Amino acid sequence: MSARLAQTAATFPVIVLTGARQAGKTTLLRHTFPNHTYLSLDLPSVAEMADLDPDAFFRRFPGPLLIDEVQYAPGLFRHLKSRIDADRHTMGRYILTGSQRFPLMQAVSESLAGRAAVLGLETLSAAEAGLRTDADYPLILHRGMFPELWRLREMDTLAFYSSYVSTYLERDVRQVLNVSSLRDFERFLRACAVRSGQLLNLSDLARDVGIRVQTARDWLSVLETTNQIHLLEPYFENIGKRIVKSPKLYLADTGLLCFLLGLDAASLRVTPLVGLVWETFVCAEFRKRHATASTPLSLWFYRDAQGREIDFVEMGGGRLNLYEVKWAEEADERWLSNLHEVAAILARGVQQPGDLRLICRTRETYRKNGVLITTPADRS
Repeated sequence: MSARLAQTAATFPVIVLTGARQAGKTTLLRHTFPNHTYLSLDLPSVAEMADLDPDAFFRRFPGPLLIDEVQYAPGLFRHLKSRIDADRHTMGRYILTGSQRFPLMQAVSESLAGRAAVLGLETLSAAEAGLRTDADYPLILHRGMFPELWRLREMDTLAFYSSYVSTYLERDVRQVLNVSSLRDFERFLRACAVRSGQLLNLSDLARDVGIRVQTARDWLSVLETTNQIHLLEPYFENIGKRIVKSPKLYLADTGLLCFLLGLDAASLRVTPLVGLVWETFVCAEFRKRHATASTPLSLWFYRDAQGREIDFVEMGGGRLNLYEVKWAEEADERWLSNLHEVAAILARGVQQPGDLRLICRTRETYRKNGVLITTPADRS
C-alpha cells in the first residue's frame, strides 16, 4: 500500500486509512510519511485538546500531521475542513487513521467530502508474508496474518487473540454500540465464526444467540464497520435479476477465526471445518489484492436455483474470472466441469468469462482442461 498512499497524497489534501486493530496502519503510515508529525488520539489529553479546542491543537501542531484514532475527536473534522479550504493546493497535509470505520466515515462524509481519499488496509497478504506454494497451510491458517504475529514468530497465538478479542470488546464495541451485555456480543461473534464462508441467515443467527433479528442486524453492522467481517454479495447481471439475495459471511482473518472456533494447527488438519477456513483465507487474499490493483476489481460469488455454485467471481475490465476453492492437493474433474458449466451460463450475459482457476494446495501450478490449478501463494 505504500506506493498507492504516496501517490494519493500527491492529489488529495487528506488521506483516511481504515482497517482493523493491529492490521499495521500506524506502522505503514509512519514508514510512508516520515516527515509528518505523529499524534495518537488514544491519549485522552491529546484527544480532549483536539475535540474541545481545535484552534489550540493546530497552533501546537501546525502540520503536516499523521493523526491516529482520529474518531476519538469528532469536533476536529469541521476545523480540518476550514484549514483545508484556506489552502486547497497543498496536498497530503493530513493523514488520518482509525479502526472504527463507521464513526470515522460518518465524520468524513459530513465534513471532508471531496477533500479526502479513503483507503482500507487488510492484514498481511501471502506475498508479504513470503509464503511459497509448499507452505504449511494449517499452521498459517491457525496463526493468521496479523503483522505482529509474523514480526515476532515466537509470540503465542492464543495469548495474542485472547487479548485482541478482549480489547476489541471493551474498546471498539462499547464505543460504537450501546451493547447491554458484552458476553452476548462475544457469543454473537463466535456464532458468526461458525458461519464463515456460508450464506448469511439472520434469523438463524439471532435464534442461536437468543437475540432479536434487528439486534443481530445491528451487531453484524458493528462487526463490519470495525473490519472484523466481510459480506460478499452474489453476482447478478442486472439489478433486477439476482439469483441469490443473501450475502456470504466471512471473518476477516483466519487466525481470529480459528481462535473463536477453538482450533489449533493439529486439529485444523482433521476438522471438517477446514474447507471453510481455507475459503475464508482465499477471500481475504482477494481483498488484499484488490486494494492495491491498478484497475478497479470487484468480487462476488455465484449460486443459482439448480445448485450450481462458484466460490468467487472477480469482475474487472469487462471480464469475469471464476475461481473454485478446495482444500485438496489434486484437481477433481467435477470441479473443473462446474467451472466450465457456469462460465457457459455467464457467457450469455453482458460480461465475458475470463480466467478459470482452481485454488487448492497443489505442489505446482499447472493447467488442466482449460483451468489453471494454483495456490493462494501463486503471484500470477
